[in-house]
Amino acid sequence: MAHSHHDHDHGQQGHDDGHHHGVGASQKRLLFALVITAGFALVELGGGLWAGSLALISDAGHMFTDSAALLLAVIANVIGRRPADAQQSYGYARAELIGALVNSLAMLALIAWIAVEAVSRLLAPQPVNGGGVMLIAVIGLLVNLVSAWLLSGDSHNLNSRAALIHVLGDLLGSVAAIVAGAVIYFTGWLPIDPILSIAVSLLILRSTWRLLRQSTHELMDGVPSHLNLAEIGQAIAAEPDVIEVHDLHVWPLGGGRVAMSAHLVIDHSEHWPVLLLRLSNLLNARFGIAHSTLQPSWFIHPQGRVIPIRPALPPH
Repeated sequence: MAHSHHDHDHGQQGHDDGHHHGVGASQKRLLFALVITAGFALVELGGGLWAGSLALISDAGHMFTDSAALLLAVIANVIGRRPADAQQSYGYARAELIGALVNSLAMLALIAWIAVEAVSRLLAPQPVNGGGVMLIAVIGLLVNLVSAWLLSGDSHNLNSRAALIHVLGDLLGSVAAIVAGAVIYFTGWLPIDPILSIAVSLLILRSTWRLLRQSTHELMDGVPSHLNLAEIGQAIAAEPDVIEVHDLHVWPLGGGRVAMSAHLVIDHSEHWPVLLLRLSNLLNARFGIAHSTLQPSWFIHPQGRVIPIRPALPPH
C-alpha cells in the first residue's frame, strides 16, 4: 500500500517585504543613473564626431547601450514587482533575467562594431582633436563614476549588475579616451585611438560573456551557481526517517528567489509533519531555499515492515 501527497513551504512574506523595499531603492538609483548617462551620451557623441575620435565615439556608444541597459532594468524592476497571478503563478521576477540577456547581447554587438571600425582606422588613420577628446572624456569619467556608485549599492539584482557592467565598461572607455587624447595631443600618434578602443572592448567582453552565460543558464532553469544539487540531496537524505531522495530539482525564480522540488521515500508516515517542518527549515537556513515542494511516499512490506531502499542521490 502506498500513499503520496504534496506539501509546500511558503516562508516568503518577510522576504518579499524586504525584496519590494529593495526594489524601490533600486528604482530610484536606476532612474537617476539613466538620466545622467543618457544625457551625457548625447554630449559625448557630438564631441566624438567633432573631434574625430573613435575612442570617444565608442565611449558614447557604450553610454547609449548603458542607457538602454538602465531603461531595461527600470522596466524589468517594474514588471518584477507585479504579484503572481493566474497566468504567471511564480510572479514576474524573471523579467530581470530577460533584461540582462538583452543587455549582454547588445553589448556583444557594440564590441563587434568597435573592433571592425578600429581595424579600418588602423589601416587608414583619421585626424583627431586630442585636446577636445581629453576634455570631454574627463567629464564622461565623472558621470560614469556617479552612475557606478549608484548601481554598486544594488549588485544583488542581476539586471542592475548588467547595467553596472555597462557603466564599468564606460569607466574604462573614458580612461582610454583620456589617454588617447593625451597621446595624440602631445605626440600626434593617431593609431593610439583605435588601439585603446579595441583594448577596452576586450576587457568588457569578459564580463559581458559571463553575464550572458549566467542569464541564459537561469532562463534554462539551471541550478543557481551558488548551490550544489548533490549537496542538497545528501543533506535531505541524511535526515532521520528519509530512506530515498529522487526527482530532485532546483531552479531560480528571479529576484534572488530559489525553488526546489523532490520526491522522498520515508519510513513512517506519522513522522511526516515533523519531518516536513525540519526539512523546510534546513533548506531555508542552509541553502536559502524558501519555496520547497516535497512529496513523501512510503512502501510497506506485506508482512508489515518497511522495505529499506538505499538513498538515490544526484550524480556528482
